[in-house]
Amino acid sequence: MLNTEDQRDWLLELLAWWAGQITPSQLAEHWQVSRQHASQLLKRYISAYPDNLAYDPASQTYHPTSTFQPLQINLDAHEYLNWATGLNHPQPQPVPPHLAHEILQQPRRRITPQILRPLIQALRENRRLDVDYFSLANPDDQGRNIVPHHFVHNGQRWHLRAWCEKSQIFKDFVLSRFSGQPELLDTSHVTPDQDVAWNTQITLILQPDPRLNPKQKRLLEEEYLMENGQLQLTTRACLANYLLKNLQIHPRILEGEPEAQQLVLVNKNDIKPWLFG
Repeated sequence: MLNTEDQRDWLLELLAWWAGQITPSQLAEHWQVSRQHASQLLKRYISAYPDNLAYDPASQTYHPTSTFQPLQINLDAHEYLNWATGLNHPQPQPVPPHLAHEILQQPRRRITPQILRPLIQALRENRRLDVDYFSLANPDDQGRNIVPHHFVHNGQRWHLRAWCEKSQIFKDFVLSRFSGQPELLDTSHVTPDQDVAWNTQITLILQPDPRLNPKQKRLLEEEYLMENGQLQLTTRACLANYLLKNLQIHPRILEGEPEAQQLVLVNKNDIKPWLFG
């Protein structure tokens, strides 16, 4: 439960900046206080930082101003996405570590509020979006219409799972490869229930590389808590490739050294329709 002033300001700024608007009711729900109390806390923030938020009478919401200067958030989209999806618990203030440690930081990618705000709204309201998206396969690609239904973190970066009207399939779009500002369109008849690869659960069966010696195999079996020499991982079909990549397993290529491969996919023929690359 967020209860300190700094933590409340952190969440207030996070919602205002990345969602593009906030209301006392939203804050009351997240802060777990009454709407009246939330309104008082919001007014305190505005009184302390009058140049950060502006009230819009038409929508009865507060918006970040063009002069918005955050006190608590770091303006990295990962901070919002990690909180909104429950990937990480909010921890706006540094805390003393219990053990000496170091955490490897992933490079930041370009994700702006102008891109993220329409994506969030379209996802919540099942709206179509007119977007500009560029990929390595099509670096000069033109605009397209999409219908987003889930944000996805693949262990390294954020994607948007969406129906692509241009390709007529559900696809994954890397958030940092959107350009400009997506335009909100009308509501869509496409729903997540129609995404077969999203709703299909498959099981990956892994085992130590057969080329390893018995001691090496036993070490991996113990490390991964395998049963009967195998590890079974269940995932959405469209996410199987990301899971294998994170485990450094390429289903179609065998590394020259078994120590590099370590694990192999046993049932690749069964799940072949869901694999790419």
